[in-house]
Amino acid sequence: MTLLFILFATLAGGVLSVLAAALITYNVLGTFVQRLVSFSAGVLLGAAFLELLPHAFEGANNQHSLFAALLGGLLVFFLLEKFALWRHSHHHEHDGHGHEHGFDAHEAGKSGLLILVGDAIHNFADGILIAAAFVADPKLGLITTLGIIAHEVPQEAGDFIVLLNAGYSKARALAYNMLSSAASVAGGVIGYFALADVSGALPYVLVFAAASFIYIAVADLIPWMQRRPDTESSTWQIVMVGAGVGMIALTHSFLH
Repeated sequence: MTLLFILFATLAGGVLSVLAAALITYNVLGTFVQRLVSFSAGVLLGAAFLELLPHAFEGANNQHSLFAALLGGLLVFFLLEKFALWRHSHHHEHDGHGHEHGFDAHEAGKSGLLILVGDAIHNFADGILIAAAFVADPKLGLITTLGIIAHEVPQEAGDFIVLLNAGYSKARALAYNMLSSAASVAGGVIGYFALADVSGALPYVLVFAAASFIYIAVADLIPWMQRRPDTESSTWQIVMVGAGVGMIALTHSFLH
């Protein structure tokens, strides 16, 4: 019965958070998309430094190894981006595929691959956390699931903005986000059957997910923002980055 609760909670949690984020994102596209890129950078940095890394280091016995894992994660995503750029450089520009916001074939998917990998890892870790909560107490499992859904909505909204800004259509962004959300189901099942073994690796999983969010924000989104140095754009960027970080901080405060 506990396993059924875990399966339902992880599946419903992933689907509901993605759908809610898609609804929010699709209703504010258009002239606001550039500002929402700044917002997503704040959300990613807030999620990494206020949620993932603190949880990882709280449950770790060897902090030096976690810092090594963080460095390794950053290097892995650097190599993934290099591979994505190399792969796209072998395609012709204007390949006939529709890309949003003026992005061509070379640009599409550059940061989209990274955000999907990082999001899948994060969802996998969420599934493990949900399984642990349900094993301890079904009521705690329900509260944890509701908390994760509330926390995931702003983060998934940021992921949608990254995917759309990378050239993905709305349908593809929704489909890929749904697919990555299924990783929470896998995490829940593995957490249920091998919780003792997986819990020792959980801090490293969280650090690796944090590395992906940090890399995307610092290597992709912030340089894109820096290409718009005028006063109005810079002001909006500061405000929206602060809003993204603030949303994660408020979510952490109310739902910790």
